[in-house]
Amino acid sequence: METVDTTERLRQLRGLMKQQKVDIYIVPSEDAHSSEYIAPTDARRAFISGFTGSAGTAVITQEKAALATDGRYFNQASKQLDGNWELLKQGLQDVPTWQEWTVDQAAPGDDTPGSTVGVDPTTITAPEGRKLSEKIKKKGGKELVAVSDNMVDWVWGKQKPARPNEPAKVLGLEYAGKKYQDKIEELRKELDKKKAAGFVVSMLDEIAWLFNLRGSDIPYNPVFFSYAVVTPTTVTLYIDESKLKEEAKAHLEGVTIRPYHEIFSDIASLAKEQPASNGTKDGASKPKRKYLIATKASWALSQALGGEENVDEVRSLIGDAKAVKNSTELEGMRQCHIRDGAALIEYFAWLEDKLITQKATLDEVKGADKLESIRSKHDHFVGLSFDTISSTGANAAVIHYSPERGNCSTIDPKQIYLCDSGAQYLDGTTDTTRTLHFGEPTEMERESYTLVLKGHIALDLAVFPKGTSGFALDTLARQHLWAHGLEYRHGTGHGVGSYLNVHEGPIGIGTRIQYSEVPLSVGNVISNEPGYYEDGKFGIRIENIVMVKEVETKYKFGEKPYLGFEHVTMVPMCRKLIDVGMLTAVEREWLNAYHKEVLEKTRRFFEEDERSRKWVERECAAY
Repeated sequence: METVDTTERLRQLRGLMKQQKVDIYIVPSEDAHSSEYIAPTDARRAFISGFTGSAGTAVITQEKAALATDGRYFNQASKQLDGNWELLKQGLQDVPTWQEWTVDQAAPGDDTPGSTVGVDPTTITAPEGRKLSEKIKKKGGKELVAVSDNMVDWVWGKQKPARPNEPAKVLGLEYAGKKYQDKIEELRKELDKKKAAGFVVSMLDEIAWLFNLRGSDIPYNPVFFSYAVVTPTTVTLYIDESKLKEEAKAHLEGVTIRPYHEIFSDIASLAKEQPASNGTKDGASKPKRKYLIATKASWALSQALGGEENVDEVRSLIGDAKAVKNSTELEGMRQCHIRDGAALIEYFAWLEDKLITQKATLDEVKGADKLESIRSKHDHFVGLSFDTISSTGANAAVIHYSPERGNCSTIDPKQIYLCDSGAQYLDGTTDTTRTLHFGEPTEMERESYTLVLKGHIALDLAVFPKGTSGFALDTLARQHLWAHGLEYRHGTGHGVGSYLNVHEGPIGIGTRIQYSEVPLSVGNVISNEPGYYEDGKFGIRIENIVMVKEVETKYKFGEKPYLGFEHVTMVPMCRKLIDVGMLTAVEREWLNAYHKEVLEKTRRFFEEDERSRKWVERECAAY
């Protein structure tokens, strides 16, 4: 991982800050779901800081610069940030959040007044903006101001990549499972329940899902730059018309198409047209109908609508609906994971043969390239769902490691190899992690792997009452690691889209407080991925995709349904890394049943591939 010299970039940015009378400038972590997202890997923050991880916020003053990120990226950030930057390791004791650090920097000193903090309002949510503004003023800072033109873009200049202009494509009903007109009518019913004037949609994956369209504006995420407004009587899609070919225009019959950049002026006009509260026949005041925006929508959208007087911020109605997959989407997830599992099996068999039998030299990128070429042969393949994490030895301890072409490690068969990868298929999205060893693992590696596997099995076997959240289930995956004084610094599970974003809200399994707010529901698709990482030595992660289903129990206390998981990932666990003596009878039974299922569902792909067939039969042999 290379370190970028950010001295000149920061010098130019600080000069612009002085011109704009801004003392502190925030470059938030951009959201790949959002209409304001401009490029992959949080491009603005990556440009100004040199840190390319997918989560992080940069804060720049005239004298200092800080980058805040979570435990997934501590190792990466420490390698990529140059001497201009202070790393704020979020979640560690006595380390301030980026908000706290900003407020402290804005507070008045003995001889200095409080500072003005600036941010591009399209890159921060309305709730975040309000909370930060209140905290700045409470501690004596001057104010938080919206800087409409992004100052990092000014520094970036002509080198900033242009937005893609690929056309949006219609996703057929055989994959979507529900007409977009039906989705809009269901949304309108929710608007009526909430007595809302309409819903302004800014999350790109929600727009793609709502209209049964897919795009390619953001690598790995089949979305397109757009906004939408749905009211009880109208539907408007804000998109560059050049992205809509004849098929898409015919598909969208009845939908008003407006230029992408007209959204802010249009919704400002909509807000002005809204009648104020008026009286009813009995003289009582009839409340004004407000527009709904998601809590993740930008501060800029809220401002354009007139702020709190005209806006209610809610957990997205579309996000909740999208997270519950219909029967067509669920079957698509089953089928694409079987094909994807076959691709991974073929890759691992090929890799072992190259490294052990042929004694070949392969680097991490060549391995990732081979896996992509194998996947691309399978039905309905569109592309990858994220950059393949092909990591050997110590690189596997970098949780979101991404090998760089020409600057990556050679895969060492004597060390652990971690592969976290996924693909986009017309019928679903995959995300699978397997950790392998092609030589002789150490005792610590085998023990750690088995503890992770035990947690993975515990979560897979979980039975829980309807209304249970992923926050409540998280400890099941960590319990065996905790009993040995071990832990991992990432969530245990994230929602997965259906030929959409590989990380999908609002559900998740982990310690984030928002995961306690949304219970798991039948039809949710989510990952199960505990891990363990020794910095500088090795990393372990085991990830399957599972679907929430209703299960039968002997009793039904409270007369409520009980739920469990159906795993759809079909790739064997690594025999060399399993200490069978650490497994209980129940865990061995689960492992044997899982491997039997993997073999039964993938064997047909290897009828003319003896190497892959022998490999999967060996790895799936009963214990």
